[in-house]
Amino acid sequence: MAELNNILAANKEYSGGFKHGTLAIPPSRKLAVLACMDARLTVEDFLGLGTGDAHIIRNAGGIATDDAIRSLIISHELLGTQEFLVVNHTDCGMLTFTDEELQKKLTQKYKADASGLKFHSFPNLEQNVRNQVDKIKSTPFLPKDIPVYGFTYDVRTGKLGRVI
Repeated sequence: MAELNNILAANKEYSGGFKHGTLAIPPSRKLAVLACMDARLTVEDFLGLGTGDAHIIRNAGGIATDDAIRSLIISHELLGTQEFLVVNHTDCGMLTFTDEELQKKLTQKYKADASGLKFHSFPNLEQNVRNQVDKIKSTPFLPKDIPVYGFTYDVRTGKLGRVI
């Protein structure tokens, strides 16, 4: 409850000086970003984006799941984005376990079969970025010529590295 009170107090202060109420629905820079949910990533800051500039889609590992691809399709088809970025990061928790390990742990802990859950863990950061870029590029519901760029973000230095 303590965090909820902090959040509500912060929102009261934020809304008192709110200035984004007239922004257009489509992102002004025609960009969509798929990134990890890691709390150390301030995606807008390290990409130089402001409110209204881009769609930011986040999940554990920055994975091009069906839901992330659904969001990218909506972003492009209905809201005009023309470029996509995939951003993974160093020191990612998704590198520290396997799906099978977590499935087994959950099955034992909750006495329910977790073998069907997909967590999309991965052993190699750069290869994961390539896999996500390839998955986005291979969807039949996005144009083949839409640019999809892959990057790693270094949580120690704040620098982006292009993955080719």
